Amino acid sequence: MGSLPVPRTAPALPHAGAPVRARLCGLLAALALAAGCAAAPPAAGINDPFEAKNREVHDLNRRIDGALGGGPDAERRPVPEPLARPVSNFAANTGLPAAALNNLLQGDLGGAVTNTARFLVNSTVGIAGLFDPAGAIGLVEDETDFGETLHVWGAPEGAYLEVVILGPTTERDLAGRVVDAIIDPFGRLAGPEASAVATAARLADSAIDSRRAGSMAGAAPANGADSYSEARRIYLETRRQDLGVAAATAVPTR
Repeated sequence: MGSLPVPRTAPALPHAGAPVRARLCGLLAALALAAGCAAAPPAAGINDPFEAKNREVHDLNRRIDGALGGGPDAERRPVPEPLARPVSNFAANTGLPAAALNNLLQGDLGGAVTNTARFLVNSTVGIAGLFDPAGAIGLVEDETDFGETLHVWGAPEGAYLEVVILGPTTERDLAGRVVDAIIDPFGRLAGPEASAVATAARLADSAIDSRRAGSMAGAAPANGADSYSEARRIYLETRRQDLGVAAATAVPTR
């Protein structure tokens, strides 16, 4: 009797890199979004083609702020510092590994070293980042994100957006948030449970920052501008100045 044929190839097994491919697909999708942004106007201008929808979201965010604060004018009152500071410290600390990675992507080795050292000090001596002993010894965060990385790489700012809870942003910065969430090194270092806590803290910190922006807009309107125009002006001026776009010192309120 002839021997049975032996298969030349083993049955295909599931590829162990599937989760990695999924993350890479998400990364590429976010990069495609950034690349597809409309070309930015002059640095001091406004690119707000979604203004009608943005205003609806802005009104919703104001109502959410009012509900959280217990009154219709709650957005005019800043969040108490004793409550905001530990949340902000913890959220900022969990974002330091991603900041260090973005420093490297931008070619900023010094910033990467500073952010890494700050993370190590505050995660240990600072009790998981609730306190900031690193700042006391001069290790100040080199703040950055993937939105800035895209800026360094030449991606345009895109249109202005207002997102539910998160507040003001732009197409480029929103794409940067997506990529930062996908590549977040803290989640890989600390595990899924700690990553979930960190995400909640960052969302809370973003909401607090949004309410602070609302407080600024409500307390200091420029030329009779409404709160939406003022919040947009504050965000665009601050973000552009942070990115070193010196010409963006006067965004019209319109």
